[in-house]
Amino acid sequence: MEPYLAWLILGFTLVIIEMTTGTFYLLVLGVGCFGAAGAAYLGQGFPVQILIAAVVSGAGAYLVHVYRSLDAPMKMKSLDAGMPARFETWTDQPSGRARVRYRDATWDARVEDRVDLQPGATVYVRSSDGNTLLVGVQPPD
Repeated sequence: MEPYLAWLILGFTLVIIEMTTGTFYLLVLGVGCFGAAGAAYLGQGFPVQILIAAVVSGAGAYLVHVYRSLDAPMKMKSLDAGMPARFETWTDQPSGRARVRYRDATWDARVEDRVDLQPGATVYVRSSDGNTLLVGVQPPD
C-alpha cells in the first residue's frame, strides 16, 4: 500500500470517530494525517511525513485549546440563578446539605452560606451542579 493512502485512511478514520465525540481534537489529528498524506504523495520521506503530521496536529490542538478556554467564560448563566426557593430541612447540616422547595418540587441543595436556616426560610438559587441546587441566603449578583 502506498504511504499516502495509509495516511488518508488514518485521517478519515480519525475524522469519522471525531463525529461521535465533538471535541475537535481528533479532527485536528485527522488534518495532521492529511498533511502527512500530502507530503507522502509529493515523495517526501517518512521522517518529513511524521514531522508535518506532528506540527499540524500540535498547532491545531493548541488552537482548539485556546478556543475552548476563551469560550468557557462566555457560557450562559443558569436560568435558575436568582430565583427564590423555600428551605425545608437539613439532610447534613455540617456539610451544608439540605432539601429545598423550588418550582413545586423538592430538590437536593447545598447551602453555600454557613447559617442556621429554619424551615420556611427563603434562599436563592445561585447555580446548579447536576440535580443539586447551590443556594444562599442572599441573591446572586
